[in-house]
Amino acid sequence: QVQLVESGGGLVQPGGSLRLSCAASGFISDYYRIGWFRQAPGKLREGVASITSSSGGILYGDSVKGRFTISRDNIKNTVYLQMNGLKPEDTAVYYCAASYGDSWSAEYMDYWAKGTLVTVSS
Repeated sequence: QVQLVESGGGLVQPGGSLRLSCAASGFISDYYRIGWFRQAPGKLREGVASITSSSGGILYGDSVKGRFTISRDNIKNTVYLQMNGLKPEDTAVYYCAASYGDSWSAEYMDYWAKGTLVTVSS
């Protein structure tokens, strides 16, 4: 059973930074696309950022473009999400997810991490 282990969530002040990590029990190069979704109370789940095995197909949600950066280390089997300029509206549970296919719809993801809470507040 493939597992995704996520870390890096926590409490940060507005304008601060956090880095999320997602490590796979297998090789992340086996997944065509891997990244994060997020969901806040009362809001729809949205795609945050994702990256392909070759790092040539990076996608960002409109609300985070220019502030967040996704990268991957295939040797360490880990994907990173660097979040800068955090805003209160970024507060949500962030879920690492991976797919063997070229899909970034939540209903088609093959594996999910348990989620980590990011809270942006003073």
